[in-house]
Amino acid sequence: MTTVGMGEIHLAEPVLPIVAAFSRYDDALEWGRERAASFFGEVAMESPRFEFRETDYYAATMGDRLHKYFWVFGQRRDPAELVDWKIAANEWEADFAGRGDYPEARPLNLDPGYLTLAKLVLASTKDHAHRMYLGRGIYAEVTLYFKDGHWQHREWTFPDYRRGDYQDFFSAARQLIRPRRREASPT
Repeated sequence: MTTVGMGEIHLAEPVLPIVAAFSRYDDALEWGRERAASFFGEVAMESPRFEFRETDYYAATMGDRLHKYFWVFGQRRDPAELVDWKIAANEWEADFAGRGDYPEARPLNLDPGYLTLAKLVLASTKDHAHRMYLGRGIYAEVTLYFKDGHWQHREWTFPDYRRGDYQDFFSAARQLIRPRRREASPT
């Protein structure tokens, strides 16, 4: 007996972990980078320093003149681990804030996600209409997707992720995936 229409289950391809980090303090960002690298492995690519200027949403808890970096890690991982990554990043933020070295309640923000050839996914602790629940209080969203040779945003994409300089960095990071895929399958 043949079942028609039943999909075949496939495991997801490994993804490149990425962490978006922002703060007004260079030492906080360096601490976050070291903590993330101890968890994910070697940083394969680091963005330039971006001015975080699109919103003042974080000013009350983080201050002003925020800077943002992206760190892409070279060891590909199972995307199902995203929940663990976000929980770990929240713990790192709490550890850093708990030191009490800064006047802000949240001197460092660390947002993990992952990059594939097709999309940039970010984790969140906040639910919204466009976010999928993953478990243990963590949600995920496709923040950007790659189509027709460039990044596309959605109506919910954070304003800073619509920037060309961010997207140029993500395009360069995509190249870290391409060679590995070619090696895996003969051409």
